Amino acid sequence: MQYSNKILNTPSSFIRNILKVTGETDVISFAGGLPNPISFPTDKLKEAINRSIDEHGTKLFQYSTTQGYLPLREYIAAKYKKNYGLDIAPDDILITTGSQQALEIIGKVLLNKGDGVIMEAPGYLGAIQAFTLAEPTFYSVKLEEDGLNVEELEKQLQNPNVKFIYTVPNFQNPTGITYSREKREAIYEVVKKYDAAFIEDDPYGELRFRGETLPYIGGGRLENSILLGSFSKTVTPGMRLGWIVTKNKELMAHIETAKQATDLHTNIFSQYVIHDYLTNNEYQEHVDKIINLYREQSDAMLAAIEKYFPPTVSYTKPDGGMFIWVTLEKGVRALELFEKAMEEKVAFVPGDPFYTHPENINTFRLNYTNSTPEVIEEGIKRLGKILHQYSKVNS
Repeated sequence: MQYSNKILNTPSSFIRNILKVTGETDVISFAGGLPNPISFPTDKLKEAINRSIDEHGTKLFQYSTTQGYLPLREYIAAKYKKNYGLDIAPDDILITTGSQQALEIIGKVLLNKGDGVIMEAPGYLGAIQAFTLAEPTFYSVKLEEDGLNVEELEKQLQNPNVKFIYTVPNFQNPTGITYSREKREAIYEVVKKYDAAFIEDDPYGELRFRGETLPYIGGGRLENSILLGSFSKTVTPGMRLGWIVTKNKELMAHIETAKQATDLHTNIFSQYVIHDYLTNNEYQEHVDKIINLYREQSDAMLAAIEKYFPPTVSYTKPDGGMFIWVTLEKGVRALELFEKAMEEKVAFVPGDPFYTHPENINTFRLNYTNSTPEVIEEGIKRLGKILHQYSKVNS
């Protein structure tokens, strides 16, 4: 059988493959970006399911509109107004099957083969995989402690084939860093001079446990702004509900067409249920419980890293979200370290798949949200033992 070049050139998800390997019960896994299942509002969702069926009957089981359930879009629009002061209308929102589908649709709408995509380095591997299907040219911009390197960004924007810039400005995946207010403004001043779309993917923004909420870079200011959001990290990932926001009417029309061609519409049952849950429960109280849980887990991991890792290893200290990014000494390959770690029954994600052009990567990602503080300490202790073997400095 003959296959398309686009699928042959798209790598299988590195993390999904790792999760298959690390699924044994005796492996301590910091690999997946999984929300903690104890945060799922199971009983409240059960009530929402029953109430939705009682109130709406067969509408939950019928075909529906492509843009999504209007009351849910109205709820999301109101949330942007309240939290960010953005004038978002329901028609500026399209409900997707998780943020991952939003990425794939954007690739379909904006990219021809060879078109340019500017990515953070390191960047979200799910986005790299989704965009790779469109066979683009990737341009990398170094991600610093406070956001993208602005000089590199402007240099890459001068490539005439660049269609869009993709960013995760809040508690970035994989690094956990958040763009500073100053860097956001500097990026805006550069991007506004170009015709490229600016994508801000924000699945973790509500999970802040330190510091202040910061404004979006392009949202509400750039004509070609695209915001992505999700309920996967705050309510449930299994229902696969995300959304695309843009006030560019022409762009939204093309997004809707691509959505129709993909799956007609997002699961309407899930949309009714999530909307019922959101309007009949104290959503922010629920999110605050998740924040407190993740703060405790993050603090536990940071304390264990400080205790067990050699001083030659550096790492990020997130103000929210789900990840810590570790940088090893030069010359230490994270992939080699992963093999050693699996022998000790502890897993992480090597940094390689987070780069579009990886070479001898000495970084890796740790997730803290799916383990207890006790398990976190034991896992980091095992990793620390291995890292000391690789360290050139006795400590």
